Amino acid sequence: RRLIALAGPALADPAFAAQVLRLPAPADIAREIGRDVDPDVVHGAHRRLSAAIGAAVANQLAALRQDLGERGPYSPAAAPAGRRALRNEALGLIALGAPAEGARLSLAQFGEADNLTDRLAALAAMTLIPGAEREELIARFGELYAREPLVLDKWLMAQALIAEDGTLARVKELMNHPAFSLGNPNRVRGLIGGFAANLTQFNRADGEGYAFVADIVIALDRTNPQVASRLLGSFKSWRMLEAGRRAKAEAALRMVGATPNLSRDVSDIAARSLG
Repeated sequence: RRLIALAGPALADPAFAAQVLRLPAPADIAREIGRDVDPDVVHGAHRRLSAAIGAAVANQLAALRQDLGERGPYSPAAAPAGRRALRNEALGLIALGAPAEGARLSLAQFGEADNLTDRLAALAAMTLIPGAEREELIARFGELYAREPLVLDKWLMAQALIAEDGTLARVKELMNHPAFSLGNPNRVRGLIGGFAANLTQFNRADGEGYAFVADIVIALDRTNPQVASRLLGSFKSWRMLEAGRRAKAEAALRMVGATPNLSRDVSDIAARSLG
């Protein structure tokens, strides 16, 4: 409740209030810890705290969202953008603290929205709520924007960032989607880059996330070493992990580094990461 109080006169400066409600990202918390990090523990604590906040003030957040409803047609100006930011931040907390209500609000927002920002926020909130409704909304979004490649990049990334054990299998399946191609840097950044930014799933305890990204780096290096080297940069914080994950990440890096005929871009990143 103090967070809501700190948000203060939210309607006076909703953009600032949105920042107040937003907890530090798990990846930022992991960097602050700096050593022997267990990503599952960090993410779990973050998720539980967010859910507790959302549950404790769900009614206030819902009322706040009502007050922040769109006033007239979409505008990218600062004031309406700030209202959207706060409204969507509140939606994410409700999704975690009161999932049934969060799903209802997300589906309603998706259906009523007249802009991509609000539809993406509804999709992001629904990715926090496992179940058939989530999968239906993911499919609806993909169909709605099937002819808009830049939006599909965001659609792919939203799925790659789902912090659940099934996400690696989902990403591998999405690689067979007609919209995806390893030859398209934007698709790679959306899907594979999104997965590499997924704190829990890239850093899976079994090492499969590291192996998957390392294999993609090697495959990409043959045709686009610049994209491959940027993707390999996802391993840059491997030394701060707990011992088990640290060993698996190092093994994946060494596998990349030992690959014959690597480009200079990828070879340099691998060498610096291991040096």
